[in-house]
Amino acid sequence: MYGERQDDVDVKKVALYAFLVFILYTIINSPERSAELVGVGFEGISGAAKGVGAFMTELVN
Repeated sequence: MYGERQDDVDVKKVALYAFLVFILYTIINSPERSAELVGVGFEGISGAAKGVGAFMTELVN
């Protein structure tokens, strides 16, 4: 890649795969808790979007 050593890229790939395996393991082991966390995440994103919308509305007014 651009300016990166091949070893660095390999480490990033391994870390990404390990993270994905951990996420899948967590979802399979406790789907109720995973669904709860996803709901909380979407609530946070929704709240942030509403905040940005309110800010933009105030800028326009």
